[in-house]
Amino acid sequence: MRTCSLRFFLAAVSVGLALAPPPPPTPNHRSVLILGGGVAGIIAARTLHEQGIDDFLIVEARNELGGRLRSKRFGAEGRQVTVELGANWIQGTQEEDGPANPILILARKHGLNATQSDFYESIQTYDETGPVDFMDIFNKAGDAFTDLTIAGGARVQRNQVDSSCRTGYSIVDSKPKTPHEMASEYYMFDWEYAQTPEQTSWIASSWANNFTYSASAGGFSDANLFSTDQRGFKHFIHAEAATFLSPSQTLLNATVRSIAHSADGVVVTLVDGTRLSADFAVTTFSIGVLQNDDVKFEPALPAWKKEAIDSMAMGTYTKIFLQFEDKFWFDTQFALYADRERGRYPVWQGLDMQGFLPGSGIVFATVTGDFSTRIEAMSDAAVQAELLSILGSMFPNTPIPTPTAFFFPRWRADPLYRGSFSNWPAGFVGARQGKVRANVGARLWFAGEGTSRTHFGFLHGAYFEGQDIGARVARCVNGAGCESLPVVEDVVNAAPYVV
Repeated sequence: MRTCSLRFFLAAVSVGLALAPPPPPTPNHRSVLILGGGVAGIIAARTLHEQGIDDFLIVEARNELGGRLRSKRFGAEGRQVTVELGANWIQGTQEEDGPANPILILARKHGLNATQSDFYESIQTYDETGPVDFMDIFNKAGDAFTDLTIAGGARVQRNQVDSSCRTGYSIVDSKPKTPHEMASEYYMFDWEYAQTPEQTSWIASSWANNFTYSASAGGFSDANLFSTDQRGFKHFIHAEAATFLSPSQTLLNATVRSIAHSADGVVVTLVDGTRLSADFAVTTFSIGVLQNDDVKFEPALPAWKKEAIDSMAMGTYTKIFLQFEDKFWFDTQFALYADRERGRYPVWQGLDMQGFLPGSGIVFATVTGDFSTRIEAMSDAAVQAELLSILGSMFPNTPIPTPTAFFFPRWRADPLYRGSFSNWPAGFVGARQGKVRANVGARLWFAGEGTSRTHFGFLHGAYFEGQDIGARVARCVNGAGCESLPVVEDVVNAAPYVV
């Protein structure tokens, strides 16, 4: 496979869809059902509204809109503050007068409070012996990551087949072996994609990076804003929804059990037995939910769609929060801990500092991927004990007190998410990605960060996909030409396999 190029046979390209007349209206019937009230769902709804279509209903399983924008009041009684369990950063903002990240635009519009993160200068390094300066190794890892993404982009230009980022790292002569080298690579890579270089597509990850952080490659900027808003990061999307949504257009605490779809329309059944019908439906479920069959499709999704969905991965990004009576840790924004086991509580962030949440007594660690899965199977007490042990190694001359509050979310186990955000494994094929976002029949459409080719895993990916699919469905509703997204049903090698 590594030596073979790919050729694609197109089964359908912008095919006009013949639509049957809609069913007669009923009390539970809408023109469009939007399944999921995250960024993609809300922006799809706003796009419909802008096209003069207000006969839609957002169906959301939680008690509020926002999707994976989830905040929590955390801390001991009398010291609680709002922290973000999920998305926390506006990633890639704007370079001078260049294109602005649409999340930045909404944040500015609605007055979101955020502080710039300094990932590479405001950091201290540690290992199991305590504070150790390995910033030279850290900076070398940053250079290797830059080389990796440049080489990945060049691979696209030369039409070369995809490989894993571990292969890419080897090609750019980066082969970490020591705990300091592995932790530095983790900070640059795993902390971004929520999976390891072995698990990640070289081409797709380079696209996701370059189309977000490199203005010269079509992205926004390499700056990042960390939300400290005590209304929650979700405030920007709640405030935007309030500009056009009415209460009758949102159904909360409504978990979808099944979706029946045909040429005539869509019928959605909720777990409480309620049935909703529509001419069209836009599903914004995560890739993890679709992979785990948490929602039943009737009939089942076609084989080409399931194969594409199952070709992706769902990364897990877990923030573990601790609150203490008094601050005893680093004064920088970040700390990097190099353990002998790669991925064992490597990234730490202090919130008890100016510009963030001063006086909060909060520090949090981040783990990802398989290590996130590991701790989700453990008790809170066992995870807390491991974290206190790590802090004891980082600060060997400081008695580590018992935290006054402790919490971490279990994203992978949650049936509403099944992980944090999507990631492409090695072997990325553009035609397969097209099948992830393609509609099924005339009535069933898909949107979300997981359907984005160049911005998967990002909030702005969800925004762009909600906007695009909302516009396509609006054209269907308005009779302005309902065109199917292209589907390559059979993705084959340019040359046969030879045994």
